[in-house]
Amino acid sequence: MSRSRALMFTIALLLCVVLLRGQETLEAIVAIVNDDIITLSDYKAQHDMFYEQLRSQFQGEDFDKQYEPFRDQLLDLMITNGLLLQEAQRRDEIDVTEQVNMFIQNMMDQNGIESEAQLKVAFRQQGVDFEGWKQSTEERFMRDAVIFVEVGQRIVIDDAEIFNYYRQHPEEFTDPLEYSVKGIYISNETNSEEEAQAKMREIEGKLEEGEDFGALAGTYSEGPEKDSQGDLGSFKQGEWAPNLEEEVAKLEMGAMTDWISLPNGWFLLRLEERTESRLQEFDDVRTVIQERIGMERQEVEVAKYIEGLKERSYIKIFIEKPYTLIK
Repeated sequence: MSRSRALMFTIALLLCVVLLRGQETLEAIVAIVNDDIITLSDYKAQHDMFYEQLRSQFQGEDFDKQYEPFRDQLLDLMITNGLLLQEAQRRDEIDVTEQVNMFIQNMMDQNGIESEAQLKVAFRQQGVDFEGWKQSTEERFMRDAVIFVEVGQRIVIDDAEIFNYYRQHPEEFTDPLEYSVKGIYISNETNSEEEAQAKMREIEGKLEEGEDFGALAGTYSEGPEKDSQGDLGSFKQGEWAPNLEEEVAKLEMGAMTDWISLPNGWFLLRLEERTESRLQEFDDVRTVIQERIGMERQEVEVAKYIEGLKERSYIKIFIEKPYTLIK
């Protein structure tokens, strides 16, 4: 252990006791990552930020399912991010200043903001510290740069591999059967059984006389499709209610189902268009496949690189579950 690292270790042992008591969160060293430390307040700041983001998107059991894995993995994520940032800082070739400036400029352009001073005001109005956000953004780009240099630029995918993936996974590149349908809906909530049957017979009679299905839907239909002349849109195979799709699947183009009984009424459906299932052309999906293979391989290689980085580093964890110590 180097002298500076030994000194950090000694300090950590002293600081792992409680520094602040009372109503505030206890301050302590959670972990040492080479010559850097992660304090309990560092951990709490990261925890609370992500906690609020999750809380704004999920509630109840859905929140618990999202929060618990995040909570259990947060310390390891902070250690990993710290190692990647240290690695970036050691590399003279990594300079993300221009990248950060372009990112900020694009943000300003997209939001009609003319100066960085105005951007800072906008951040302040949202309760966000601009300088802290900028530093966080710069660090993220630096970590990404390390991943690209060490892993991303070394991944090479040849044409044969791309074509083999296409040939072996046709289900991923097959457009499903698709239907375009019109319908007339008669409600049993606003009609008695006799009234509904009378309307259905009247519609059938007019169709037999050659009247336009869409025009009749605009006149008789009692659902939202009334305003669109019965147009129910397009549905891919498996997207629609099974009982309705089963009946439509039997139809030839322009043909109609019988009246289909539903819990709240009856539907008469007409098949307007059928687009058969087809395998997309290789040239149309080549780039998608290349990106998919690259992402899968990068995920594996990044995991290996980070594991090696951890093995070469000094990491000492003092508090295994820091989330138990924060409010």
